[in-house]
Amino acid sequence: MRSLEELNLIQQYVMQQRPPLKRDALFSDGTPEYRIPAEPNPGDKVKIRFRTAANNVDAVKLHTPDVTYHMVRKETRGRFDYYETEIVITDEVVVYNFEIETGLFRCFYDRYGVSNDSRPQYFFKIVPGFSTPDWAKGAVMYQILVDRFYNGDQTNDVLTDEYHYIRSHSRKMDSWNQPASDFSVAEFYGGDLEGVRKKLDYLKGLGVEVIYFNPLFVSPSNHKYDIQDYDYIDPHYGKIVHDEGELLAEGVTDNREATRYIDRVTNKENLEASNKLFCEIVEEIHARGMKVILDGVLNHCGSYNKWLDKERIYEGREGYEKGAYIDVDSPYHDFFRFHIENDFPYNNSYDGWWGHDTLPKLNYEGSEKLHDYIMHIAAKWVSAPFNADGWRLDVAADLGHSPEYNHKFWKEFRKVVKEANPNAIILSEHYGSAEAWLGGDEWDTVMNYEAFMEPVTYFLTGMEKHSDEYHGELLDNETAFMGAMKHNMTHFMTSSLYCAMNQLSNHDHSRFLTRTNHKVGRVEYLGQQAAEEDVNYGVFRNAILMQMTWPGAPTLYYGDEAGVCGFTDPDCRRTYPWGRENTDLIDYYRDLIGIHKYSYTLRYGSFMFLPCRHNLVCYGRFTKEDQYIVIVNNGDRDEEVDIPVWEIEVPKHAILKMKMTCFEAGYSTMPKYYRTHGGRIKLTIKGNSGLLLKHGEGYEERYADKV
Repeated sequence: MRSLEELNLIQQYVMQQRPPLKRDALFSDGTPEYRIPAEPNPGDKVKIRFRTAANNVDAVKLHTPDVTYHMVRKETRGRFDYYETEIVITDEVVVYNFEIETGLFRCFYDRYGVSNDSRPQYFFKIVPGFSTPDWAKGAVMYQILVDRFYNGDQTNDVLTDEYHYIRSHSRKMDSWNQPASDFSVAEFYGGDLEGVRKKLDYLKGLGVEVIYFNPLFVSPSNHKYDIQDYDYIDPHYGKIVHDEGELLAEGVTDNREATRYIDRVTNKENLEASNKLFCEIVEEIHARGMKVILDGVLNHCGSYNKWLDKERIYEGREGYEKGAYIDVDSPYHDFFRFHIENDFPYNNSYDGWWGHDTLPKLNYEGSEKLHDYIMHIAAKWVSAPFNADGWRLDVAADLGHSPEYNHKFWKEFRKVVKEANPNAIILSEHYGSAEAWLGGDEWDTVMNYEAFMEPVTYFLTGMEKHSDEYHGELLDNETAFMGAMKHNMTHFMTSSLYCAMNQLSNHDHSRFLTRTNHKVGRVEYLGQQAAEEDVNYGVFRNAILMQMTWPGAPTLYYGDEAGVCGFTDPDCRRTYPWGRENTDLIDYYRDLIGIHKYSYTLRYGSFMFLPCRHNLVCYGRFTKEDQYIVIVNNGDRDEEVDIPVWEIEVPKHAILKMKMTCFEAGYSTMPKYYRTHGGRIKLTIKGNSGLLLKHGEGYEERYADKV
C-alpha cells in the first residue's frame, strides 16, 4: 500500500502533466443542440450532449438518481470536445446532472453552472410528453388594454352616467389625451376591438407575432378583471346593435335604473354580435400570421356577474336565472361561499378576493357545476369559431381554497385546453417561483417577473417595479443581477423559459421608461408630469436590447414603443399617443424586433453569461451556426472590455459584425466589424449604451476586407 506522501506526489505529477480544468468551457442545457429531441415523448431515445475544452478532461458522467451513464467523446470542433450519451425515456420524469473528472479532480455541472458538489435543486429535468407550442418560443408579443389602444367605433362607447360602479358613475372622457383621475376604474376612452382591427397593419409592421388582450368579456370596469359574463365579449368592445333605455340621473346609484346599460350588456343581439366581431378579428389576425392570447380571470368574477347579480341588473330579465345574491334557491348559490346562510334576499356575506366585495371569489370546491362550466369556458374560447391561441391566467395561484385543489384544478384545466386546441398556450401570472406549477402537467409558462422584469429593472434603474422603492445597492450590481437571473431561470424547464413572457412594463406596474428617472412614488402624490421628467432613453434602449436578446418571448406593453410614461396602476394605463408617438423609438423597436424574430439563435439558442463587472453586463446567445454577444454599459463612463467570446463558440480568429448599437440620443445599425484575437475581443463601449455583435458561418470570408 502506498503512503499518503506517495499519493500526494503522484497527484502533483499528474496535475503538472495536464492543463488545469477550463471550467468556463463546460456547458450543456436543454436546447435542441444539447438535448435531442428537446421535448421527448415516452419511448423516445434522447441524445444528451456535454461540452468541454478539447483534450481537457478524463471523463464525463451523466448522473440520474438511478443510473450513471459514462458519456463518450463524439466530436471535436474548434476549442471544444462534445460528449454524448443516449437514454431511453419512459413515462417517468428524468432528472440529471453531470460529473467531470480530470486527474484526481472532479466537479459537477447543473442548470446553475459548475459546482464542487451535487445540487439536486438545480438538476436538469425532462418531463416525457411535455412541450410548449413552437410558435410561442421567442415570439414577439404585444399586450393591449383595449379601452386605451384605439377607438375604432364610437357607437359602442361607454356613456357618461350609463351606470354606477364602486363610487362613481361611468364617465366617457372628453378627449383621447385627457389624463385619467387617480381613481379611474369607471373612466372610459372608447378603445375597442374595431380599433385593434384598424391598427393590425401597424402591429404587423412593427413585427408583432402575438396579441395578448387584457380581459375582453362583459365587465363594468375599464380593466375588466371583474367579469360579468364569461360567455360574451363586452359589447362596449364589440357591437351594440340594440340600444335602448335611460341613463342614470345625478345622484342615483341603483343600477336597476341603468336601463341603457342593462339593454346593452344583457341583450343577446348585442352579445352575439360582439362574439361574431371577435371571430372576424381573430380571423384577420391569423391571416396576418399572428396569434391571439385571451386573459382568463377564473379565481374571482365581479359583483355585476350574472351568477351573483349584486347589482340586480339581470333580475327578472328573460333568459337569466336568479343570482346567488338575490335568492337562496338560485342555481348559482354554491358558486360562492356565503358566511351567513340565512341572510337572504340580498346576502352580502360572500367571500371577496382579498376582501373586495366587487371581486367575489369563486367557490370551486363547493360547486361541481361551477367547475364544469369554467372548464367549458376554457375549451370554448380556444375552439372554433373563436379560435384563440391560448390563455393568460390572472392570479392563477390564488384559485381555490387550498393548494391541493389549486393544483388539481390546473391539471384538469391543462387537459381540457390541450384537448380542445393542442397548440394553445397556458401562460399564468405569478409572483415568486412558479416551479410548483411548471412541472409539465399544469401551466406552460408564466409572466416572467423573477427571471426578467425584476432583475433587469434593479440592475438598470435600481427601482422596484411599481416605482414604490429605490434600491441603490442593486443599481449596476452585476453580482446581484447574475445571481438572481441564474437562480430564477433554473425554476423553469427550457421549454417553459423560452416562451416566458419577458416584459419591461405592463398594466400592473409603472412604465419602465418612468423607472429610469428614479422617482419614488405614485401618481396621486407626484402627479402625471413627474412620470415623464428626467427619463433616460439610453437606459430604456439598453433594457429593450436585453428584452430582445434574452431567452423568452419579448412582450411589449402597448405604447412602450411610442415612449409612453406612467407611474403604477392606474397611471401606467394611459392611452396610446396616436399622432404624438416617439417615432425614433418605434423605429428602434422595429429594427430590434426584426433582428430577433428572424434569428433562430435568439429564439431557440443557448444562453451564457460572459464576464460582467460593476455597471456592465455581457452575455451570449449561441448555436453551432451563429453567435451573438450583448454588451450593456449602464454607467456614465466609457468602458474598455476584453471578452472571451470563445466561451460561446466563436472561433479563435473570427470577424464579428455589429448589428446594433444604442445610446441616449438614439441608435445605429451601421455595420462595424471587429476581429477576435485568440478567441477574445477587445473594444471600448461608450457610457450608457449597448452593443449587439454577431458572428456567423462565412463571416471570415465575407467581411475580411472590412475590418
